[in-house]
Amino acid sequence: MKELVCLAIFIILSALFAIAMVVAGFVCQYKKKTAAKNSAYECGMQPVDDARIRFDVKYFNYAIMFLIFDIETIFLYPFAVFVNALGLFAIIEAFVFIGLLLVGLFYAINKKMLRWI
Repeated sequence: MKELVCLAIFIILSALFAIAMVVAGFVCQYKKKTAAKNSAYECGMQPVDDARIRFDVKYFNYAIMFLIFDIETIFLYPFAVFVNALGLFAIIEAFVFIGLLLVGLFYAINKKMLRWI
C-alpha cells in the first residue's frame, strides 16, 4: 500500500510540474509582436516566398520506408539480445518477420518507389 501512495504522489507532482512549466511559458513570454518577429527567419535574408510548399510524394515514400525499417531494427534488437534463451520457435518467427519486410521492400522496388528521379 505504501508503494501505491508513493506512486500516486509521484504522478500528482509530475502532472503539477508539467502544468506549472506550461503556465510559466505563457506568463514569461515576450508579448510585444511586430512584423519582424512574426516573419519567417531565413538566415538573415528576407523571405521571398510562402513557407508552405507542396512536396512531392517521393519524399513521403522515402520517409515511410525509413520508418518501416527503423521500426524493424527496434523490434529485432531485443530478439538479438535474448536469442539464446528464446528457442527455435522465436528464431522462426524472426525470420518470418524479416521475410514479410523483405516482401514489402521488393514490392517497393518493383513499383519504383525508391527511385529518386
